[in-house]
Amino acid sequence: MVFLWILSCFAFAGAAYGSAIPPDISGYSDIVNGEEAKPHSWPWQVSLQKCKGFHFCGGSLINQNWVVTAAHCSVRESDLVVLGAHDRSSSTEDVQRIRVSKVFPHPEYNHISNDNDIQLIKLARPAQINRHVSPVRLAKTRDNFPPGTMCMTTGWGQTSGNGNPATRLQQAALPLLSNSQCRRFNFPVTSKMICAGANGISSCMGDSGGPLVCQKAGAWTLVGVVSFGSADCNPMMPAVYARVTALRAWIDRTIAAN
Repeated sequence: MVFLWILSCFAFAGAAYGSAIPPDISGYSDIVNGEEAKPHSWPWQVSLQKCKGFHFCGGSLINQNWVVTAAHCSVRESDLVVLGAHDRSSSTEDVQRIRVSKVFPHPEYNHISNDNDIQLIKLARPAQINRHVSPVRLAKTRDNFPPGTMCMTTGWGQTSGNGNPATRLQQAALPLLSNSQCRRFNFPVTSKMICAGANGISSCMGDSGGPLVCQKAGAWTLVGVVSFGSADCNPMMPAVYARVTALRAWIDRTIAAN
């Protein structure tokens, strides 16, 4: 898939992180130039939708009551959070559609530089945790994910720069880049950002807000939130993500206060 860009939510006690349906990552295949994910193998993936079912951004369930997405997704309380989906064209999938109670964009989000491009969504009711819906582990402030680490990103974004959004969830493997490597592509990245890709794979429109996960101690861990990339979703250019390690303290404070 080629991901990114839009088209137009403390762990609860006893939370079981991880997927009951292990993802198929043999060969760590790509998104633009991705592949269809094994159904429900990324159970924290959410689709943010308008009231008529229009998918506009992705997100990640981080506990029963909270979802994290990108600030530039501009979520409203009239929007819906859809959990447990794989094929968005299906009318028979057992999905959870939950209304938004409140949104918390980062107070220092800069829509010009895309710095602090992160937003929390408090759900109107708790998500029901099951084989198809479960939270992702958040990277800790002190966690280190070095350049070259292979990570996975998922979403229903466009599969080419001028293509249509995917109907079935796509996945792609991307290597992390250092910020200095990323700047060689003329991306003005900050310490609140992390880059991945430039390996023939990318995120694209519709993937915004979705997860970049890396394995840590055997568990998939949320390291980035899809933020921005090249205007044409060029798979030889990196994609840029909000860096969760740099924003974890804000996430914890916001959830604790609300």
